[in-house]
This record gives sequence, C-alpha cells and structure tokens, in this order.
Amino acid sequence: MTYTTLNAAAYLHHVALESSDPARLAKFYADTMQMDVEQQGDSYVCRGPGRRLLVTKGQSKKLGHGAFACRDEDSLADLRDRAAKEGLEPQDSPSIFMDQAFAVTDPDGNRMLFGLAKPDPATRSGINGPTQHLTLATHDPDAIEAFYAGKLGFGVSDRVRKPTGEVSTCFMRSNHEHHSLACFRSDRQGVDHHSYEAGDWNSIRDWCDHFATRDIQLMWGPGRHGPGNNLFIFIVDPDGNWIEVSAELEIVHDRKVKEWPHAERTLNLWGKAILRS
Repeated sequence: MTYTTLNAAAYLHHVALESSDPARLAKFYADTMQMDVEQQGDSYVCRGPGRRLLVTKGQSKKLGHGAFACRDEDSLADLRDRAAKEGLEPQDSPSIFMDQAFAVTDPDGNRMLFGLAKPDPATRSGINGPTQHLTLATHDPDAIEAFYAGKLGFGVSDRVRKPTGEVSTCFMRSNHEHHSLACFRSDRQGVDHHSYEAGDWNSIRDWCDHFATRDIQLMWGPGRHGPGNNLFIFIVDPDGNWIEVSAELEIVHDRKVKEWPHAERTLNLWGKAILRS
C-alpha cells in the first residue's frame, strides 16, 4: 500500500507512563536511566540528557501518551490540518514538555501528542541515550499502520509477516531513522516497550555496566534486530514495562518496504527472540 508521507521530520520527544506508585517508578528512572526528577502534583517529570519521561498516577503498565516533536510551527500546523481533514478531531493538549501540542487517539485508544519541543533545562550529564522510539502492542497491526501511516503520514520501513500473510509487526518512521514508532500483534493493547538510542556499541557496554552496578539484569540481549539492523539490550522497570537501549539504527532515505518472515531470526540475528504472537 502507498501512503502520502510526512512533509517534515518529527521525532519521539517523550513517553508518559501510568503507575499505581509513580514515586517508586520515577525514582527507578532517576537512578537507572540517569534522570533528574521533579514532582508536579501527582505526576513526576523525569529529564536526562536528551531523554524525558512523565510518570502519572494510574494503572501500572499503561501508556499515558506518546509525544512527537515537529520541526517548526509550519510543519506542526500542516500535520494538525492533515489530522483534521482525516477526521481525527485533533484536540488542544497542554504539555509540560511541548508548546502548541495537540492530541489524537488511535484505534486502540492510545493518545498521541504532537507539538514543538520546549528548551530543556540543564540536566545532569550521563551516558548517551536520547528518547528514540515507542512500540505498541495491538490486536490489529493493520489498523495501527492505517492510522499512523495512512492518516498521519508516517513512513513504513518494514513489515514482518506470518506464513499466512498476516502482518505481525510494522515498523514506521517519522524522520530518517528506521522507526520512531512500531507495533506488534499481541494478546493485549497498549505499550510494548520504549527505547533509548545509545549511539554505538561502546555506549551499550556502558549502559550494561551501569545496570550491573545496580544489580539490574538484562532480560534480553545483547542482540541485533533484523529490521533496523540495530544492536539492543532490554531491561524491565518495577511496573513491568520493557525498556530497550538501542544503537546504530538503520538510516532510511528512500527505499521500498522490506518484508520479513515471522521468525526468531528476524527479531534477533544473534540468537533467541521474544515473539509476541
């Protein structure tokens, strides 16, 4: 299927997670992901070098929202106009992190914000790892692809298909990086994982050493994904959310969508994989 893609780059700016114990979860991200934390009411604003997370009171392991920052006012206005013409009913959505933000809701009820990034205050130094991508769990990857690629203009980089032809995974991009948003077919809906971009293999090593000093074991990896060709490790936060630290993600300029088989080797060229369906 051919889509009309975004005419301006956007990037994943931050993720909001709900938690029954937001103070505990924020403390974990402060220490484990090297972020400063500021409490604002029942919410916790977490900031590190190039990375941001909002923790709000609610149901643990539930996505509060994802948020993408557009390049400039014109590109944001164009995107909002497109969303309105597609019948998505964009709503003003004040954000701690972004100006002029609006929100739309996807077929699974996930809330996505688009806006302009506010300048980050000075944060403590830390290992490289800007916020990079968000992956959704869904019953229907085709509906998620049709929403983000068909209605909002994300580019489709790769799809993973079962032998029946059914799509099990779709990787989508909002800039030159292989994916800033993806979805896996699953028995649940919401967030599958969110990811931070380490940049290179040495930074993956540094994150692993950092986690080891806190007695945090890797739940998966090191490995290399087929789609995106990126190196990865995964850990789990106290609420059970999966966190990926990734490096050397493929840069996509203009190519056809790649099709991959639904197999362990697709998700991990080096060894075992976690297949969602």
